[in-house]
Amino acid sequence: MSRLRKLISIVTPAIILIGLIVVPIINAQEEIPLAMVLTADGAVTPTMGEYLARGIRLAEQRGAEVLIFQLNTPGGGVEAMTDIVEIIRGSTIPVVIFVAPRGAIAGSAGTVITLAGHVAAMAPETAIGAASPVGAQGEDIGETMEAKVKEILKAQVRSLAERRGPEVVALAEATIEEAKAISAREAVEAGFVDFIANDVHDLLSQLDGYKVETLEGERILHTANAEVSRLELNLIEQLLFVLTNPNIVFILLTIGVQAILIELSHPGGWVAGFIGVVCLSLAAYGLGVLPVNWFGLIFLATAFALFVLDIKAPTHGALTAAGVGSLIVGALVLFNSPATPEFQRVSVPLVIVSSLITGGMFAIALTFAVRAQRTPVRTGREALVGRVGVVREEIPPFGSGSVQVGGELWSAESAQGAPITPGSRVEVLSVSGIRLRVQEIQGGSDSNK
Repeated sequence: MSRLRKLISIVTPAIILIGLIVVPIINAQEEIPLAMVLTADGAVTPTMGEYLARGIRLAEQRGAEVLIFQLNTPGGGVEAMTDIVEIIRGSTIPVVIFVAPRGAIAGSAGTVITLAGHVAAMAPETAIGAASPVGAQGEDIGETMEAKVKEILKAQVRSLAERRGPEVVALAEATIEEAKAISAREAVEAGFVDFIANDVHDLLSQLDGYKVETLEGERILHTANAEVSRLELNLIEQLLFVLTNPNIVFILLTIGVQAILIELSHPGGWVAGFIGVVCLSLAAYGLGVLPVNWFGLIFLATAFALFVLDIKAPTHGALTAAGVGSLIVGALVLFNSPATPEFQRVSVPLVIVSSLITGGMFAIALTFAVRAQRTPVRTGREALVGRVGVVREEIPPFGSGSVQVGGELWSAESAQGAPITPGSRVEVLSVSGIRLRVQEIQGGSDSNK
């Protein structure tokens, strides 16, 4: 018993000592701040908003200290931009908009998104601005509509920039009214953004101790030695981002229509029809997001109508050539209107090559169609002409005998009026009713006679 007491007296202090050492270490590890990092590279679309909303929800669940939204965008739709601004301003987690990497821009809608952040930062050699609005099809909008949209946008940027002072408010309005753009250095000097940072870790070191205002009130950021956790796009978000590429949308449209035409011309299968429906459905999403000129769809429909007509009523390729031209014009009108931003335009070489390939495929189909029309009929009695048979019953000079052709026994007469002996090989020259006119093949006889 005394030994047990001695053992307890030794072990108990040791356990207490270990607890005093380990517990602070665990607590220290638990207190390491977390910085969530999201990366958005491309046009401002509804998918970008969904990605940011998912990131904010996850950051709130994990108790992140800050969420960094690394942005590189040439702009995008006003509706998608407004939704993203609402998501940022409604976040309980401080959202830092970081225009990066070097060479990145926050153009057009990206300017307003940057102003919406609780903190704004830019990497060296980046730019921001040029937020003048354009129409849904990328075109310049009418005077009245332009004035309305600009006033709404200016009111929005005033509310977002007023905390930064009157100089920033005036500069923000100039990005909309005059399409003004500024560099990272100019933006920091004017107070348009808060920091210039080389990368995320440099940004986190500068954010440490910075005071921000969120829905939950004022708070001081503690980001020194913060753990960086990057949230990547999931598979669906990646797919939706890809579908905002006009080149991908054009390819999907081309494949989809061709697959549907194949299904209609050869009903009963399901693979071509399924592929066509899927491609057209995906293309429809892209067309709903991209600024397109719907007039181009008329040219595209005309092109495929011409391809089909050339197969049904061959014109030696004239309609196919016209269809290729219409397909090229339609694609360029659909995506490449004069005022459409460069980043939302379809590649001209891609359009030309795809159109030529499509035209070539229909030209091949046309060739087979013409060949089929010119092929002599080879069914019924007409199929006997030119075939070789064997005389089974002698054919007299001006009478009839019997000939076996293709396993059938036919009544036959000699075309030359000369007798033909049994076992001789003959060629069918014509068919009259149920009687064949034949001529003997010289030097040919049936070995089984």
